[in-house]
Amino acid sequence: MQRNPQIETLAIHAGQGADPATGAVIMPIYQTSTFAQAEIGITKGFDYSRTANPTRLALEQCLAALESIGLSQPAYGLAFASGMAATDTLLRLIKPGEHVLASNDVYGGTFRLFERILKEYGLQFSYTDISDPVLVEANLRPETRLVWIETPTNPLLKIADITEISRRVRARSTNIMIAVDNTFASPYLQQPLTLGADFVIHSTTKYLGGHSDVIGGAIIAREKSAYDRLKFLQNAVGAVPGPMDCWLILRGIKTLAVRMERHSANAARVADYLTGHPAVEKVIYPGLENHPGHAVAKKQMRLYGGMISLILKGGEKTTRKIVEATRVFALAESLGGVESLIEVPAAMTHASVSGSALEVPAGLVRLSVGIENIDDLLADLEQALCRL
Repeated sequence: MQRNPQIETLAIHAGQGADPATGAVIMPIYQTSTFAQAEIGITKGFDYSRTANPTRLALEQCLAALESIGLSQPAYGLAFASGMAATDTLLRLIKPGEHVLASNDVYGGTFRLFERILKEYGLQFSYTDISDPVLVEANLRPETRLVWIETPTNPLLKIADITEISRRVRARSTNIMIAVDNTFASPYLQQPLTLGADFVIHSTTKYLGGHSDVIGGAIIAREKSAYDRLKFLQNAVGAVPGPMDCWLILRGIKTLAVRMERHSANAARVADYLTGHPAVEKVIYPGLENHPGHAVAKKQMRLYGGMISLILKGGEKTTRKIVEATRVFALAESLGGVESLIEVPAAMTHASVSGSALEVPAGLVRLSVGIENIDDLLADLEQALCRL
């Protein structure tokens, strides 16, 4: 009996058949800027690597397959030089005077792009608690063209009910697009297109690449018409990844399923350990039953992911002391790699929202829990926390 491949199989094989020239089972790195033409305009499907490259095409097809599970028709993928390049390209679908509604807990780089760059070109932005679908609907305007969702959000790990938000938005207007930044969850944990979104955005730097050795981004579109416009923009604007970057992300995706299982298992153990620790005031993790979005996360996510936020007792000074004392958890920005990271968003990844309504608590700590031995991770946190 024939069956559709599951995500673990797609992650290894989608878009990556054996190389027809050599039989290589791993996608080659087509490290070339241009391709020979048999005659003027007669090509083998490629003419210039900004427009298309075989290694990038394999990545785009793989990403589309991972985000198409549960859809009646395959989605369409596009790869970019960074997550911000993908975000910027998608926002080029919005015209001056039109409105974007986003989460009031959005990634600092996204907020900076919206407020300090795109506003200057006439786009309107406002922010609301994306974890409350009623508030999302209430904040829609006649000129709203896009609802921008992060779930889980960065860094407060709020959970947005994609299905309910999509239902309410569609009831108000079929002219409003819904985009979900799926970076924290990855396609293995969450399928936003199946839940009603029009677009999925990734920083492929994070869990998809998985090894902290490449920068990249992606858009996956549900509709062909939207993909065609974005494909034109990808080529015209030119924020594309090189073939080596695409190959590294493809290499990372092959182990996405096993990594996300381990990230999630380790994070659940860390969250349990931190809960009730005398040095910890609050633990924020969707897998905890006391998380306000736990029920929604349980409904729309396979597992709860590798990201944890917490607030330590003792304020900002204590926070700095602890994050600088870990040994296995590296003090660094970014997330989603095999190694564990620790950071203070207010001073690091989210410094750009300082002084705004989206300002992050100064004492908040964000953990990207890696796939190391869990006992080593717990011991590292304990030796740091016992310094209080």
